Amino acid sequence: MAYKTITTILTDPTVNAASLAAAMVVSSASQAHLDVLCLGLDRTQPGFYYAGASAMVVQDTLVQAREEAVALEAHAQATLAGVDFNWAAIGLSAQMVALNGLIAHRTRFSDLVVLPRPYGEGRGHDAEAIVEASLFNGAVPVLIIPDDSAVTGRFDNVVIAWNESTEALRAIRAALPFLQQASKVSIAIIDPPQHGPERSDPGGMLSQLLARHGVRAEVSVLARTMPRVSDILNRHVRDRGADLVVMGAYGHSRFRESILGGATRHMLEVAEVPVLMAH
Repeated sequence: MAYKTITTILTDPTVNAASLAAAMVVSSASQAHLDVLCLGLDRTQPGFYYAGASAMVVQDTLVQAREEAVALEAHAQATLAGVDFNWAAIGLSAQMVALNGLIAHRTRFSDLVVLPRPYGEGRGHDAEAIVEASLFNGAVPVLIIPDDSAVTGRFDNVVIAWNESTEALRAIRAALPFLQQASKVSIAIIDPPQHGPERSDPGGMLSQLLARHGVRAEVSVLARTMPRVSDILNRHVRDRGADLVVMGAYGHSRFRESILGGATRHMLEVAEVPVLMAH
């Protein structure tokens, strides 16, 4: 397996600078085709305008979104000029209410989607919505790039967050091209259940699966010494000097994670290295 079609989405040249750069590096290393979706968004919500507001006001927001898309497309074309891989940049405008369907249509045939971290300075609701639309509606693995992260096209030291879930296993399978290139892979298991199916050999079957794909991994069983799983995982990542985390996304409902928090949301908020996720 190899990544042959990679997609990234631009909504702001500054916010998307690191993710666009990472998508270019990974595409070059894999000799993959890169699709850049330059998205101008009408961020006004339905019902925002008072009754009887002029249709011209609504039309103005759509025109502005289209102008943003055209400007983003020009930015992408200038940035990609002269690269050594195939690419396409297309500018589209959309309203937030249509975002899920648009993202699904444009990402579902990709092998990987590269996006910026959805939480932080300069991020609106659309950044989170794009990540979730890719994971849920597009059903495609997503590589999240922190703002200050420099990606070289190869991840040499990878931490896998393993909790026996379907989401984690999908993320691991999606990450195989990266895992097969890595020289160090750690399977991190945090507070494994005493009566689970892997109680006698935590991570054993996953290690066997990876070994048959040419990936030699070691298992690290970590005690739950901090309230949040994401904090324990990040500490393990720092201790190992890892440059990539592979984990399942949204084992709980998105509503629950949005209101109460969860490992996915917390990890997206505090991740210090790129995170490859799948649902």
